Amino acid sequence: MNRLWLIFAQTVTVALAILFVVTTLKPEWLPNRQPTLAVQEASEPIDDERRPQASYRDAARTSLPSVVHIYTTQEIKAQSHPLFEDPIFRHFFGERPEGKTQRNSGLGSGVIVSSNGYILTNYHVIEAADDIQVSLNDGKTHKAKVIGSDPETDLAILQIKAEKLPSITFGQVDTLRVGDVVLAIGNPFGVGQTVTMGIVSALGRSHLGINTFENFIQTDAAINPGNSGGALVDTAGHLVGINTAIYSRTGGSNGIGFAIPVSSARSIMEQIIQNGAVVRGWIGVEAQEITPELAESFGLPDNDGALIAGVMRKSPADSAGVRPGDVLLSVNGKAVKDPQVMLDLIAALKPEERAAFRLRRDKTIIEVQVKIGKRPAMRREQE
Repeated sequence: MNRLWLIFAQTVTVALAILFVVTTLKPEWLPNRQPTLAVQEASEPIDDERRPQASYRDAARTSLPSVVHIYTTQEIKAQSHPLFEDPIFRHFFGERPEGKTQRNSGLGSGVIVSSNGYILTNYHVIEAADDIQVSLNDGKTHKAKVIGSDPETDLAILQIKAEKLPSITFGQVDTLRVGDVVLAIGNPFGVGQTVTMGIVSALGRSHLGINTFENFIQTDAAINPGNSGGALVDTAGHLVGINTAIYSRTGGSNGIGFAIPVSSARSIMEQIIQNGAVVRGWIGVEAQEITPELAESFGLPDNDGALIAGVMRKSPADSAGVRPGDVLLSVNGKAVKDPQVMLDLIAALKPEERAAFRLRRDKTIIEVQVKIGKRPAMRREQE
């Protein structure tokens, strides 16, 4: 009995030794084993509305016919030599010859916003153009006229003589969120209609120095020269923005593009079509940002507000008693964080209405009533 037990023990020992050697040196000789892994599983499956789309062709098909190509030309007269400006030189050599003219061309994109020919684009696309041609998605070309423009937001309205055009559907920009998928449609570098995809990178971008009034949608969808004035659409093909600018050191897309929200563009468009121009409020002051150094030198408790650096004589602000050195804290109860916010709040007011301005003067808080004036065109430095 003892001998059998000894043989059994030796056999088990040898088997275990062989198994250890094989496991260590030749694990592939062993049968496949399923690895154990602790994972977190979703408690419920993703429904159809939340499931990522494999294709955005429906959105592209919906919006592509509403995006047009814009071609502009401008006649420029070449300058003659400065000597021909000298009357003595002209006395001996005659009048200066007529300068040769040359034509500069440009390109951009636009969006059909009504079936009777209104087109929304960027002002810089058609600025100073002598001739504007609009090429539709079906290949037809029409001469366009400028209905009106607003350089301070870089928007312009064109019209072509055509009916039953495929106008785009305006989206709800208020529901747009960071991370939402968007498509940029335009004519980059003149290669033809192009669709690129990206996401909303940020909302409400300002202080970029692009326009006087800024409230951009930032996206990483590729936007290049020629895309300006084109459409930024959501996954339903609805317009959410007008592609306007890119941040780039090379002139090409670096994944930082900016579009004017459709809500702002629509407001500007309707004012231009109805009134021929955009009317904004104005009080006639120069404002300066309050830096920590300025706040310390003026003895201010914080750097909120806009420091009034100058007041135009006989302006609405002057008539209301606003002085240089005052700090504007609020307009009609809405807080002023910096000069850009002040600019936006005042511009939103209607001329002739009265508004309550809360000011800090020295260490005293005062309130004055200002009768709002009409903002002159293209005055970036004054508000």
